[in-house]
Amino acid sequence: MQITLAPMEGVVDHLMRDMLTQVGGFDLCVTEFVRVVEQLMPRKVFYRLCPELKNGGFTPSGTPVKVQLLGQHANWLAENAVRAIELGSHGVDLNFGCPAKTVNKSKGGAILLREPETIHQIVKAVRQAVPKEQAVTAKMRLGFDDKSLAVENAQGIADAGADSLVIHARTKVEGYKPPAYWDWIAKIKQEVNIPIVANGEIWNQQDALNCQQQSNCENIMIGRGALALPNLANVIRGEQEHMPWDQVKDLLVKYSGYELYGDKGRYYPNRVKQWLGYLSREYTQAQVLFDQIKRLRDSADILQEIQR
Repeated sequence: MQITLAPMEGVVDHLMRDMLTQVGGFDLCVTEFVRVVEQLMPRKVFYRLCPELKNGGFTPSGTPVKVQLLGQHANWLAENAVRAIELGSHGVDLNFGCPAKTVNKSKGGAILLREPETIHQIVKAVRQAVPKEQAVTAKMRLGFDDKSLAVENAQGIADAGADSLVIHARTKVEGYKPPAYWDWIAKIKQEVNIPIVANGEIWNQQDALNCQQQSNCENIMIGRGALALPNLANVIRGEQEHMPWDQVKDLLVKYSGYELYGDKGRYYPNRVKQWLGYLSREYTQAQVLFDQIKRLRDSADILQEIQR
């Protein structure tokens, strides 16, 4: 079983990737998307979203990182894919799943699931541009409005030469509301000839087992679950017990150090509150701590509450 850390825009940045891969259990990380319009993006954009490129494309603990691209123009996506590879990305991933309205309005992410031929041409162009030894992968949802094009989209991605496909088992309209329709991944898997990775609503070991059984997929991708339970990947593997709160609190302090002294310090108050929101799903202490800091705006005051 391979477990991939999911790309989550504005949440799983390089700081979170560093911390979660140090906790362990992940075989691969995928970055937040690089938004491609009609230009070759400057190198600094890739380095900002994926500083790991300066470390051979690995997190400090040695987990490989793959750059994700999002856009609608096949040729420009192909050019940017080549640049990502040249800078050290371990393959390149294409985003056909982002549900954000601002992204969909500009014809990016999940909105393209209405246009299987456009998706096919994008993947084809990127696959032809990227060296064969480098993986070209994609991530999609089951559809935009409904699931009627799910198989056609997956077939288009596979026929275009993608090496593998991650499927988030919900449509854009379904968002993140439970349940995830893992059985639909199994239906798609019967119709395509590339490896499929299952994603969506995996919060614990039992969810992972259910997902594997219903999707008929061995490999999984987890995102929000890893934010709620930082050692979820190792729990799923049966190698660790549920991480105790004291260890989680140590991670919060460590994360505070990353954020306060890193390049995103000004976002720290919002980011730590956001993470506590996920943690509160697993830890009552996280909800208590969130209630204590939710009105605080000063980073030092927040850190003092965490350390208390």
